[in-house]
Amino acid sequence: MSVLFFPAQLLLLIVGVLFMIPIGYQLLLTVAAYFARSVTRIMQTMPTTHFAILVPAHDEEQLLPTLLKSLAGMDYPKDQYTVYVVADNCTDRTAAVARQFGAIAYERHDELRRGKGYALQWLWDQLMTTQVPCDAAVILDADTVVSRSFLSTMDSALVQGANVVQAYYTVHNPERAWAMRLRAAALALVHYVRPKGRMVIGGSVGLKGNGMVFRRSILEQYRWSGSVTEDIDYHMALVLAGEQVVFAEDAVIWAEMPGTLAGAHTQNVRWEQGRLQLARQYVPQLLAGALTALRKGDWRGVILRLDSVMEHLIPPFSILLSASFAYLLCALAVQSTSAIRIALILLVGQLAYLFAGLLLAKTPWQTYLALRYVPAFILWKLWLYVRILLRLENQGWVRTAR
Repeated sequence: MSVLFFPAQLLLLIVGVLFMIPIGYQLLLTVAAYFARSVTRIMQTMPTTHFAILVPAHDEEQLLPTLLKSLAGMDYPKDQYTVYVVADNCTDRTAAVARQFGAIAYERHDELRRGKGYALQWLWDQLMTTQVPCDAAVILDADTVVSRSFLSTMDSALVQGANVVQAYYTVHNPERAWAMRLRAAALALVHYVRPKGRMVIGGSVGLKGNGMVFRRSILEQYRWSGSVTEDIDYHMALVLAGEQVVFAEDAVIWAEMPGTLAGAHTQNVRWEQGRLQLARQYVPQLLAGALTALRKGDWRGVILRLDSVMEHLIPPFSILLSASFAYLLCALAVQSTSAIRIALILLVGQLAYLFAGLLLAKTPWQTYLALRYVPAFILWKLWLYVRILLRLENQGWVRTAR
């Protein structure tokens, strides 16, 4: 029987080694995160950066006031930031509400070029045409709440030399639903632990679509795309040019998230469709860029690009965990002791990544209780992937239900 099973056993060992690469890299980032130092500590009492806060909003009259009140409560001098809201193809009172709370509102109507990327670039073009004073721009979604020291922290990051900064982006009031608590757990790993680790190894922490800060020269040089993954497209343009996005862990933003899996459907389809397309598009370019940097002896450029390759190739935690369980079942079926050991290493490695990451992010205990819903979430995510692979989920930009 061992002779008959030998090809299957060999194949399993090869697959197991391949699985170890993304799981090992996640553990590397987690360990590195434990040794990370904050690079965004407030360095001065008198801020010097004038910020333009850009808020793309589509029918957000209900949630926009919460953001604007939050911005008004920051500990940053009021004369050193201005809030600009672009009411994008709105059918409600978004623009009027923005003006009511002291923001400058622009109204955009373009049914052909719909979506956040188009709205942001249009708003920035309007501001540059009128030559508004600003040293850096902040991009915030309309359903966001910011920490009191948000701009003070971002100012310090810019003073220390950063050109692009990403805040810690997490869930607002996750205790309202188990799906939101699971999302908070996921964001603790992807939006907090991994970025902290990347700051140690020399990678770029990525752009998360919300809580992003750009020095003015960056926005003048790189334009926003109109794709549904505009933030990742922008980040890839920066990385390919050798620019690093810095993590400001002390600048925290909280955003509304769907409270049910049905509500999260649209958002997840957009993310996962984009993930597959972007991996095909950018991994070859990043590898070529890493090779060019290696020839020049630019080790910083090599690490920057290879780290971004890994981010594209690491599957979502739910997919990797379910694949590891499937691998264990296959190892048991072919009675391969080595493959069984590898499967156990894979599973233990992912659990270590999960719980060490949640501890590092100081996740509330309620989040741990929500982990009992992980099996249901994984089944839902696998069903979603099957529909995407069968091309049953094709969509452009669609507003996420909240």
